[in-house]
Formats: sequence, C-alpha cells, structure tokens
Amino acid sequence: MTIAVLGATGMVGSRVVEEASSRGHQVLALSRKPARENPGGPGVTPVAVDANDSHALREALAGSANPGAADAVVLSVRTTPVDEEFLVGVTRTVLDLAARSGIRVLVVGGAGALRSPGDRHLLVADDPVYVPADIRAVAAAGVTQLRTCQSHPDADYVYLSPPALLAPGERTGRYQRGTGTLLHSADGLSWISAEDLAVAAVDELETPGPDRLITVVHDGERPSA
Repeated sequence: MTIAVLGATGMVGSRVVEEASSRGHQVLALSRKPARENPGGPGVTPVAVDANDSHALREALAGSANPGAADAVVLSVRTTPVDEEFLVGVTRTVLDLAARSGIRVLVVGGAGALRSPGDRHLLVADDPVYVPADIRAVAAAGVTQLRTCQSHPDADYVYLSPPALLAPGERTGRYQRGTGTLLHSADGLSWISAEDLAVAAVDELETPGPDRLITVVHDGERPSA
C-alpha cells in the first residue's frame, strides 16, 4: 500500500512511518516541517503540508507531487496546548477528502472517547480516576474528534484509541485489541508503547476489522524502569 501519515514527525506518527516502511509499504510522511535527513526508512517520501490547507492535503493524498496516490491515511496530529478547533477541522477535512477519493482513514485518537471499565455509562474523559482536571480539555477534544468521525458515516474510517498511558518504549508486537471500553494489561495498568500502537495501526490498515472504534493495550506486564 501507499500510506499517508499526517503528523509524521510526532511521537506516534513517526513510529507509524517506521513500522509501515519496515513492512514494505510506500509512505508519504506529511508534516509542516518534514524530517528530510532521516525520513524514517526506505520507501518514505517526506512531504511538506500545512494541515490547515485543504488544497495541499488533497494534492498530497492524490499523489500529484509524490510516488502515487494514497490508499490509506493515518491522522495523528496533536497540539500543545490542546486546540480542539484545529483538531476537529483537520479531522473533518481528511474525512471529506478521503470519502471522495475512496481512501481508508485511521484516526489515532484519545483514550477519553472510550467507556470507563468501572462504569460503562461513563466516558474515560469524565472519569477522574483516569483523567485529572489538568488534562480534561485534552480528553474532551478526543471525544469531540470521535463525534466528528461519527458524523461522517460515508467515510471509510476507524478511530484508534490508545489506553490511558501512551509513551515511547519498546516494540514487542504484542497487544490486546478491544472496541469501546478502556483495556488493562496483565499488570493491571492501562498502557502501551508508541511503538506497539504503531504496530496495531498498521495491522488494522493491512487487515481491516468491522469496528469503527477500536482500542489496544500491551499484552503483558510493563517493564520496570
């Protein structure tokens, strides 16, 4: 496949680029400031794109200035501090473009959109056990992003929620997959490395499942520091 990754220099996006490249896919690494010296491996084409520019995004996905049109796009963008308007706007634009072009979209979202394992009627974003007040806005933005996806039923998308803790770490290739509820690993923690989240993302693109909302967690105990 040719896989476009929007947010290709971020924590998750850069690892999706590396994972997809290592499996032999062509990768369009889309970002405002592409990493040209070390783009992520063979078959990776850095493309400078402003995520606010719908015309530039359309051109990048259509392959007018790169090796070919994208078969799928991974949307992995975040802002610090959180900018919900930007996140929703980019998500809407990508879904609209993909729906017209028949491109599959994998949105790397947030854990806040999942149901709390302690109360299936409570979203993780509203559960102080997982989301303290200082990151409430980040979690809420992820919920709004999922709702934006759900308002595009004609788009071929999947929303991938990480577990409660996501950080750089080891690629093990081991994870458990679920749908709408936050998962915990064998050690009782809800976590996964960014490397293994990338594995799950590319697995989903290669072998799409039937669910629009999925989540993953590390399969095993977390290594001690």
